[in-house]
Amino acid sequence: MSTIDKAAGGVANFADDTVGASKVVNGFARKIFPDHWSFMLGEITLYSFVILLLTGTFLTFFYEPSAAETTYNGIYLPLTGQHVSEAYASSLRLSFDVRGGLLMRQVHHWAALVFVAATIVHMARVFFTGAFRKPREVNWVIGVLLAILAVFEGFTGYSLPDDLLSGTGIRIADAIILAVPVVGSYISFFLFGGEFPGQDFIPRFFTIHILLLPAIMLALIAVHLMFVVVHKHTQYPGPGRTEDNVVGFPLFPVYMAKAGGFFFLVFGVIALIASLVSINPIWAYGAYDPSPVTAGSQPDWYMGWLDGAVRLTPGWLEFTAWGFTFSMNIFVPTTLVIVFALGAAIVYPWIEQAATGDRREHHLLDRPRNQPTRTGLGVMALTFYVLLWISGGNDIIAHMMSLSINDITRFLRVGIFVLPPLAFVITKRICLGLQRKDREKALHGRETGRIVRLPHGEFIEVHAALTDLERWTLVQHDSLRPMEIEDRVDAGNPDTLYGKVQRRLSKFYFEDRVEPVTPTELAASHADHHGEVGGGHQDEIDAGTNPAIATSQTTHG
Repeated sequence: MSTIDKAAGGVANFADDTVGASKVVNGFARKIFPDHWSFMLGEITLYSFVILLLTGTFLTFFYEPSAAETTYNGIYLPLTGQHVSEAYASSLRLSFDVRGGLLMRQVHHWAALVFVAATIVHMARVFFTGAFRKPREVNWVIGVLLAILAVFEGFTGYSLPDDLLSGTGIRIADAIILAVPVVGSYISFFLFGGEFPGQDFIPRFFTIHILLLPAIMLALIAVHLMFVVVHKHTQYPGPGRTEDNVVGFPLFPVYMAKAGGFFFLVFGVIALIASLVSINPIWAYGAYDPSPVTAGSQPDWYMGWLDGAVRLTPGWLEFTAWGFTFSMNIFVPTTLVIVFALGAAIVYPWIEQAATGDRREHHLLDRPRNQPTRTGLGVMALTFYVLLWISGGNDIIAHMMSLSINDITRFLRVGIFVLPPLAFVITKRICLGLQRKDREKALHGRETGRIVRLPHGEFIEVHAALTDLERWTLVQHDSLRPMEIEDRVDAGNPDTLYGKVQRRLSKFYFEDRVEPVTPTELAASHADHHGEVGGGHQDEIDAGTNPAIATSQTTHG
């Protein structure tokens, strides 16, 4: 045995004797994880966060978090001799003087965008499949908090170079803070160290960006992953999969090998994008100066929806009372919208739990079509976001498409109240239609498009029989009815306010529904099909050589 092997064995024995490491490692290594492509969304979120930590550490070695004025004398000649902040000058040196600095900056920025996008898409998958249900309500809340923290982390990050574009965003953030009734000016003075922009906001934002928010997010991610292990992973319905087991691969060695390879794949794709696609060219914008405003400046996509909300809100909502100015035209579309969206997302698992009266543990995921109300609400929220995001670029849209910005704004002001409810109704009807299609498919088989005429003149379409797995997928889900919660032990008292709200919620969720196929209906359907075959028609259907049938198919099919 080599010296290295002996040293490693000694360390392992010490860890085992001290904390029982072998039991922990052995149990964790045998943890089973299901295999489905949608679960990779969470992995992309985790891996992009790791990339952010690695590249961010590199950038901190060269970045100077100071708003003090200096003269730029770097190799980028168009800005030579300009009076800029230390933060902006160090960002330029990172881009042009430090070997690999620009690549690291771009990898960091693209990884941030991927991180926020993967977080949102991962949460959408969790929402539409019902993975937030008991016992994962707290993990859902952690995911919501991580999403909003990721947004603020991204905002503080792209504000650090102190260029004209990011400075414009900081000015908007200051306006949002000042719009908070009564205490807004005090909060602004505390954050910026006096009148905007001040000298303190860059070092403070730097501390928040590299220390405070990452520490909170790292702790939340650790708790999130711990809950995944404790609660076991959700899985899609399938053969051998129940609420009491997990079908998949063990963490070690199979999943570790796949996860490790996928990490390098994510890292490679982000590095490739950063190498080929420029992002945030701060030298093209120049240093921040509070006096000019860049035409066509746009925030990153995850902040653009708040900018759009401000653009849609009428200015007459601002008023003065008791010696204070209440800028509701800023406070409502920013602070209140964030609080409302965050609060609605946090409490949603308990809202649906009240509507169903179901407090059982759920480890099997839903097909979105089998939960039409939930799916409709999710699409409604996405429609609301997209409309606000479009509004955030209404000036660019008006310029590029030669349209009136006033007409675009008026349309969006109406559409923000009309289109999300319309999207909810349309989505719900589509889900119900898909359920009806599944019901017919389970009862009669898969359509083949082949039309035949029976001896008595009737035309029918030949249906192909489903496999047991295909049929099981269509009939395995539960169907809840409104008012059923009154009969449940864990339902609220129908005479109390909670009970009345619960019944209304139940009616809203389950009044429109399609009953899944029952075993009795399925057996009767099979008997009908066997009766047709036994009557002698199957030979004519399979032959396909009867001239009368061929003529009928040509003429009437």
